[in-house]
Amino acid sequence: MREGLFSGDTGNRCVVCKGSKMLCGKDRCPILVKHFAQLRARTLVDRLDIEGSSPPGVFVGQYGYPKVFVGPLIPPVTGDTEVMDTPEMWLGRSIDEIVDFRTQLVRGMHAVDVFDVETGGRTVDLVREMALAASPAEAEAEFQRKPRGRLVLDDEVQPFGPSAPLKSLDVGSIKVDHRIEKPFYDTDLRAREAVLDLYGDGVFLSRIQKAFSVGAFGLGRNRRFVPTRWSITAVDDTIGKQLREKVKRLPLIDEYRIYESWTLDNRFIVLLMPTSWRYELVEAWYPNTVWNPDGTDIMMISSHEFYGGRKDYAEIGGCYYAARLATCEHLLRLQRQAGCVILREAHSGYIMPVGVWNVRENVRNAYKGPHLSFPTLAAALEHIRTRLDIRMKKWLRTSRILADIRTQRTIEDYLPVEPQAKEAEGVG
Repeated sequence: MREGLFSGDTGNRCVVCKGSKMLCGKDRCPILVKHFAQLRARTLVDRLDIEGSSPPGVFVGQYGYPKVFVGPLIPPVTGDTEVMDTPEMWLGRSIDEIVDFRTQLVRGMHAVDVFDVETGGRTVDLVREMALAASPAEAEAEFQRKPRGRLVLDDEVQPFGPSAPLKSLDVGSIKVDHRIEKPFYDTDLRAREAVLDLYGDGVFLSRIQKAFSVGAFGLGRNRRFVPTRWSITAVDDTIGKQLREKVKRLPLIDEYRIYESWTLDNRFIVLLMPTSWRYELVEAWYPNTVWNPDGTDIMMISSHEFYGGRKDYAEIGGCYYAARLATCEHLLRLQRQAGCVILREAHSGYIMPVGVWNVRENVRNAYKGPHLSFPTLAAALEHIRTRLDIRMKKWLRTSRILADIRTQRTIEDYLPVEPQAKEAEGVG
């Protein structure tokens, strides 16, 4: 475990692992297993077939890579089901609401090699067409066995309902999103450029991620399936890096700014500072939350980057890249450069993971609201102290960016200042 990665009980690695790295040495995450047992989806499909309107939704698994399962997400209902697989529409909904419509999505599983994008057969072709759709698609699936009724939970991807191996798949007429169709047919266009072009055209990130996962982008010979959880972070990271480089060329903001968003018993506080680009996400998980279920102490973890970025994968995981993307979007709208620290308190009401979208959309939401301005870091931190439950000293001990800013010296430090102004720089 890297020194300084998190504070509190260093034996508790759940906040780092989040059910994906298996740092405890077990084959399955015991926390998620517990949730599976407690939150079993009701048996919506007690039969070997299903017919309904896919949002459209597709899913590519990661276990067994490079042999993976790909397939559609189909609810046993027809009509406008778009909201079921469009997390950009979920902000403000309760966990119960999200779980209610996500448990209706039945996952069909078709085994393929990740390189069998063009040679995987009819089922693969239909799944890819669904990922390119602009609106719900009528689909009918026949399974090899009845779908198992459990709710699949993950900190990176949205939850979904039971699953079963596919025997056959039929899809009605699909209205293709022509913005996504264009890079799909351009086999000389690199995946990175395709992602950036679609983002520039205003395509939802969730739509880009789905198409990316089914190998719809990239040079023809290099196209492959990408597990859904990987595709989400890959798209966030690709776009975030591009926006970050543009932000670095902008003038600095001239004040400290604070934004906030509170949903699903998560509190997000965003601090922008008049410095060159640097960024950090700090998370605090209370006892009885998803990744600190049995702890007695608050677990804190952070990931950061300075002006040059970072070379290794963020310890916090996909949330880091999602929040960075949202921050760069806002700075480009402002046409300003800034340093950013995001503080997140996950309280006990956050009982289950709902996906990385929760962080991205909360940070976006924070930037949409009004902000408070402060002349000094000390004044900004004093306000934050009144908005979060954890003592400021704990945040300061965990945050690498705040520690650096409070100890670094600038040319202003050598200029004469009024005694009253100098006193204001201290932080209690």
